[in-house]
Amino acid sequence: MIIALNNKCNLTKEKFIEYQEELQKIKTDMTLILCPTNVFIGEINSPTMEVGAQNVSCTECGAYTGEVSSSQLKSMGVKYCIVGHSERRKYQHEKDDEINKKVKLLLNQEITPIICVGEEKEDRENNNQNKVIIKELEEDLKELTEEEKKKVIIAYEPIWAIGTGLTPSNNEIEEIINLIKHYLPNTKVLYGGSANENNIEELKEISSIDGYLLGGLSLKPEKLDIFLKKIKN
Repeated sequence: MIIALNNKCNLTKEKFIEYQEELQKIKTDMTLILCPTNVFIGEINSPTMEVGAQNVSCTECGAYTGEVSSSQLKSMGVKYCIVGHSERRKYQHEKDDEINKKVKLLLNQEITPIICVGEEKEDRENNNQNKVIIKELEEDLKELTEEEKKKVIIAYEPIWAIGTGLTPSNNEIEEIINLIKHYLPNTKVLYGGSANENNIEELKEISSIDGYLLGGLSLKPEKLDIFLKKIKN
């Protein structure tokens, strides 16, 4: 089971150090991937955590002020990187061709991309969610070999459920997870979208879920501990 902790743009350096101390109290055999804001990647010192990033540039090193390249992430020990998160698609107007470039650059550095896909509420209401998901997968994975496709992780995050407290039904989630796995056999698929310690007992009934991409819950170590324990029990 893979648990990716997306801290988003939160915590100061002092708070991050305190946060890590709390995380280290959690005992689990699951793969925990800590994805802080980029300026704190070098502060990760937990032996129980894999190092992740929240984003990467779609260019390599060069005259690109403010960007962080895949080779720079590699040099900092990063093993996983979130790409195509709905917030970047919405607020930074990130397009699938940029995401595709990022995926290729990450794979060249042997960093595992965690590619986010998901539908808007309007897509779900119009029953277009399958078309949206497949289109994103096709464009985000364009020109990748079959071997390269096996190295990515997909995170299904229904956009209308992120940070809203709303969660799709198990049947709705399972339908999309199975759609992704049919398109990408042997690929691990995470679920993200208001997963928390209160609804995990219902979510864990979906056997096809390989893990979770957590946002708000990632910042609450005590509740995260409860979440992880409920998965195992």
